[in-house]
Amino acid sequence: MPASPVIEFRDVAYRVAHTQVLCNFSLQIEGGEIFVLLGRSGSGKTTTLKLINRLLSPTHGEVRVNGTANSDTDVIRLRRSIGYVIQEVGLFPHFTVARNIALVPRIEGWSEPRIRARVAELLQLTGLTPEIACRYPHQLSGGQRQRVGVARALAADPQILLMDEPFGALDPLTRDDMQREFLELQKRLGKTVVFVTHDLREALRLGSRIGLMEAGKLVNVLRPSEFLSSTDPWAAAYVRAFQGPIDSRAEGGS
Repeated sequence: MPASPVIEFRDVAYRVAHTQVLCNFSLQIEGGEIFVLLGRSGSGKTTTLKLINRLLSPTHGEVRVNGTANSDTDVIRLRRSIGYVIQEVGLFPHFTVARNIALVPRIEGWSEPRIRARVAELLQLTGLTPEIACRYPHQLSGGQRQRVGVARALAADPQILLMDEPFGALDPLTRDDMQREFLELQKRLGKTVVFVTHDLREALRLGSRIGLMEAGKLVNVLRPSEFLSSTDPWAAAYVRAFQGPIDSRAEGGS
């Protein structure tokens, strides 16, 4: 029997006042995949992400996590079990790197020796040196801050990782490094990842599957190998919107 999806949207809609932000949204995301939500600004990508950890609640339909409607799960427990990485990182400026990473484990009541060991493990895992631990966010480069953000999201070893344009503010070389390192990290950890981007090249490189969004709707789901040759008009339009050649260097896709 096939495994149940880790995340499932069942005919989900989300409305704000008179604006329909998301409609008729149905999707299944399997364990261990990097599912990329791709679309232009305002297409509903971030809204979709926030419905998973109940930063938003649907106005219609149901979002299920591990087979249970997330509306039936204690919201604090739900959010602590899901890692969340955003473009702005959101580190506490008055906390050291170590204290930022240790935040959720400490709330969860881990012992101090266990927390220290986990912080050291995650610094190594995300390519940061041990002396970074005692620095503050303003003392770090953009790439270092983003690595700390990933480390913090992984601190309590969540099964699910939500990533909202996590590398979008980085310079091209650092962004390339972060994408490559993230793929290596995913090979080791096998998390279920939902990754938001508007960048087709990033989607092709990272995604196991790509969900193309337009005007609050999921218009197609394709594997990277299918995307560039797809006859789907939405996919073709997205490819045309990118100037210059786009090849299939989708190192993370298959």
